[in-house]
Amino acid sequence: MRTKPTLTWTPEGEPAPRTTDLAEVERVLSEGDVVVLSGAGLSTESGIPDYRGEEGSLRRHTPMTYQEFVTSEEGRRRYWARSHLGWRTIARARPNAGHRAVAALRAHGFVSGVITQNVDGLHQSAGTAPVIDLHGSLDRVVCLGCRRTSAREALDRRLRAANPSFAAATTRINPDGDVDLADEMVREFRLVSCVACGSGVLKPDVVFFGENVPRDRVERCYRTVDEGRALLVLGSSLTVMSGLRFVRHAARSGKPVLIVNKGQTRGDAHAQVRVDLPLGKALTELTGRLGCS
Repeated sequence: MRTKPTLTWTPEGEPAPRTTDLAEVERVLSEGDVVVLSGAGLSTESGIPDYRGEEGSLRRHTPMTYQEFVTSEEGRRRYWARSHLGWRTIARARPNAGHRAVAALRAHGFVSGVITQNVDGLHQSAGTAPVIDLHGSLDRVVCLGCRRTSAREALDRRLRAANPSFAAATTRINPDGDVDLADEMVREFRLVSCVACGSGVLKPDVVFFGENVPRDRVERCYRTVDEGRALLVLGSSLTVMSGLRFVRHAARSGKPVLIVNKGQTRGDAHAQVRVDLPLGKALTELTGRLGCS
């Protein structure tokens, strides 16, 4: 069963109290075994915008849905043409101070596990391991026919060969790895099929809006939250249930939930503390306080 995409939510009631004081986050981290749940807000300082912030891509861009991708060749052509350009920017992105701080907190034992809603691989590039990629990763491609996975770099080479004159200047990248592109350029773009089975439809190995996260991955996330002592949310509005459910699960289990995010989140009611600070600054300060910078 596919779910209806949740792109926005409307806050109800009074906003939860917010602070710029990191003392409680520091205290909880100092006791160790904290699980991190990160969102797109952690990658904005690497040049990848979030969906719902002040400059969020949803203000100008509707992301691809699973239903459109699997039922429409035109939709797939539009996605791959835009993603072919956007992938180059994602591949060049580098971890920022927030990613490096999470890696340091993990290396020093303050963080016991990392779940990310991001598909950019920047946690891994910063040295964090292991990481649960809740929504998959843009550096892999899966065939919807034979289910074979392959490297995105290999597909990029094939798409370049199939579209030797395809190029466009772009300054806007979206969190899902595509860019804004004129319709006439999309129409000229040539798709390629799976090299293993010869005819299968290729899809980035990420969870599109309206697509379910694989059940075994969800269960792994629940186990990670259960094994931790607290949950720290970094840079996520928690609009979609795929991330919010872990916040609710932690709260029901009596675990402290701490949220560091610019702006209101759907999980604020479950948070023990809500810190409203830029993530790079906040996390760098925390690593310094905890002696792992």
